[in-house]
Amino acid sequence: MAHTIEEMKAKIHEMYPKLDKHGVHSTLTYDKKKKTYVLELKKGVHHLSTYIDKVDADKCMDGVECVHLGVQIGQFLENFKNV
Repeated sequence: MAHTIEEMKAKIHEMYPKLDKHGVHSTLTYDKKKKTYVLELKKGVHHLSTYIDKVDADKCMDGVECVHLGVQIGQFLENFKNV
């Protein structure tokens, strides 16, 4: 199932509302060479780039929490929650 960048980004923010709560700026692109989504999270000097493969993207869109993505976002938020 193909998903648009806007659909994926909206779903990520829906599943991980702490991104908005903590003022995290996010960008989502699709890397055609690697056939994966690239999620970049930024707040202040903190920056994280992580990949979301098709299987995880499909799970996210189906409302199933993406384990890899959840761990990455959780760690990122933990690193700067007091910034």
